[in-house]
Amino acid sequence: MQINIHSEISQIPAQEWNALVDDNNPFLRHEFLAALENNDCVSDEFGWRPCHVAVYEKYKSNNMLIAAMPLYTKMNSYGEFVFDHAWADAYQRNSIAYFPKLVSSIPYTPASGQRLLCLPDRKDEVFPLLIQTIQQFAQQQNYSGFHCLFPQSDEQDWMESYGLLTRHDCQFHWQNQNYTNFDDFLAKLDKRKRKNIRQERRRVEQQNISLRVLNGNTASEKDWEDFARFYQQTFAEKHGTATLNKGFFKEVAKNLPEQTILVLADSAEGECIAGSLMFSSNTTLYGRHWGCTEQIDKLHFEACYYQGIEYCIKHKLQTFEPGAQGEHKIARGFVPTLTRSSHWLNNSPFEESIKNFIKHEQEGVAYYMKSLKSPYKDCK
Repeated sequence: MQINIHSEISQIPAQEWNALVDDNNPFLRHEFLAALENNDCVSDEFGWRPCHVAVYEKYKSNNMLIAAMPLYTKMNSYGEFVFDHAWADAYQRNSIAYFPKLVSSIPYTPASGQRLLCLPDRKDEVFPLLIQTIQQFAQQQNYSGFHCLFPQSDEQDWMESYGLLTRHDCQFHWQNQNYTNFDDFLAKLDKRKRKNIRQERRRVEQQNISLRVLNGNTASEKDWEDFARFYQQTFAEKHGTATLNKGFFKEVAKNLPEQTILVLADSAEGECIAGSLMFSSNTTLYGRHWGCTEQIDKLHFEACYYQGIEYCIKHKLQTFEPGAQGEHKIARGFVPTLTRSSHWLNNSPFEESIKNFIKHEQEGVAYYMKSLKSPYKDCK
């Protein structure tokens, strides 16, 4: 086997990389990661430097990709959604460098999925190799550690067996119970939640808002210009850093047209005033970004949640992950779902303290999830 660290995803054959991706996950596809790099969404400016791992094996006269990992050198903790600011502060107060660190994640995307990409029949052989490679690379380059964010459960088990620490968090996901339509879904909710959702949808209609559900094939140049403006507006209002751009949105839509879903809202005058962006795998819908130029009562819930639920029912998708945080999602049919991440520290003097921190965090997350009441009838 030959193991390479690539500074650009374009250095890895796209077809071979995509052959390792489960469930046609859009965020792990070569096209999505390439669009981030091609449009400078991941760069030193934003603290994301690609260093993807690729494992090749000699096949006849060529090297064939048999395993890989999306990997980045991080110079900050922005866009990770697994917060380690307290860890970084502890290092800084003791004059120890916390950055750079290694992170396996999809930038700006708190969605669960593969991180250890591998041919299905080679996992027992290659998973340990990938983990050992990362640890050796971190030691050689003096990274403070390695963080694997939102991996699949089987990958998590492998990493725990190699001594990585596991953090817990909670998101709110929607599960399709073989609903035939939106009313079928509403019938499963308790009476108050059902009434509230109907009122919210009715409120959007009363304001003469019309919605368009598009994909990469049907969205126009102007549609992407509008959405890019909404995206920028959101970050400007929150004093955040807008790392994505129109070039990225257009490239992903062109190269993953069936998996890119754009919901746009038009006013009674025909002006496009808001939009939400989602992506789909074979089984899951992922809500990602929202923005607007005009505040319309309840429109956020309609464009980001209810249109997504209808899309899942229509296309028989099993799960809807609308993004991180947001306890308000429970009232709209989403349920608490445990998420995990793995962490390896490179000779850290704070390892015992961090282990204690993680233990208390796990207990806190478990208590929080247990305290939440289900929105569905006959469920606690």
